[in-house]
Order: sequence, then structure tokens, then C-alpha cells
Amino acid sequence: MQPRRRGRPGHDQDAVLAAAVRLFNAHGYDATSMFDVAESLSITKSTLYHHVSSKEQLLEMAVDRALGGLEEAAEEVRATTAPATDRLEQLIRRSVLVLAERLEFVTLLLRVHGNTEVELHALARRRDFDRIVTDLVKQAQTEGGIRADVDPATAARLLFGMVNSLVEWYRPDRGDPEAIATTVATLAFEGLRTR
Repeated sequence: MQPRRRGRPGHDQDAVLAAAVRLFNAHGYDATSMFDVAESLSITKSTLYHHVSSKEQLLEMAVDRALGGLEEAAEEVRATTAPATDRLEQLIRRSVLVLAERLEFVTLLLRVHGNTEVELHALARRRDFDRIVTDLVKQAQTEGGIRADVDPATAARLLFGMVNSLVEWYRPDRGDPEAIATTVATLAFEGLRTR
């Protein structure tokens, strides 16, 4: 067991990360300083640097939290032997749940534009995830579960456009994530499935 780091009670690395993400989302990454993060926690900058080495590290940890959940969901879905259409639908459902569970982190991820090395790396990981979704759409088309007249890459973008739109209106007190996942999957797949 590692010894606990000293510091103000209740201020560990997770608390620092949560505060930073709230500020990044409210004011923008570039406009938020380490002083702002420390001030929001009522700690000194030196105490803040006890938990993290830089603002870039906070951004990297934040986007990793969002992308890690999505990548985990994709790996679990890819490991099953279900038909591709079912796996794609499951990935959509799981992605909604990841978004609901990690709302502030996913919100930040969706605002990343590639202005730093951390952001460029995050965008590359998002493209990898998009390819996984596109490949699932192609497999589902080959199996006959999804309409063949739909461009796979466009379908993948539209599916995740629907999922990602939740960051604009979803709040934990405004609905059950499972019910929202079912609604998103139903709306999406009613139009995609072959009849």
C-alpha cells in the first residue's frame, strides 16, 4: 500500500482533475490557468503541483478518462460473437452510458481541436474509434443487418453525432441513462436496419 500524500483533506488527484475539467469546460482550456484551478480548490499552486505536474497533464488525464471508457466499450463489443448489427447497437448503448457516467470528461473531449500535442493525440484516438464504428457498420451491411444504401462512414458519424449531442442537454438529474441509451439506439436503428 502506498503512503497517502499529504495535503488538504479532500484534495487528491481526482479532486484536482475534476476541478480542472469543470474550469476547462466553463472557460476553455487555454483561458484556464493552474492558478485558477488552485483557487477553485482553495489551495496554493504549490499544493496543486504536489498532485499534478502541469495543465497539459490535467488535459491528458481528462481526455484519457473519456476515451478510455469508449475504447473499453469498443473492445468488449468487438470480443463478442453476436451479429455486427447487434454489436453496433450495443456499442451505441454503451457509449451513451460512458457519456452519462463521464459527462464532463466527454464534454471536454468533444471540444478538443488539436491545438496541443495532447489534443492531437486525443483526436488520433477518436479517429481510431470512428474507424471501429465504421468497420462495424460495414460488417453489419455485409451480414445484411443494415441497409446497403447507407455510406458506412457517414452512418458512423451520424450515430455518434446523436450520442455526442447528449453533452448539450443531458444532466444526471434529467433521466435514466439506460432509458436514454435505449431511446438513442431505437431511433438510430429503426432507420438503419433492413426490413
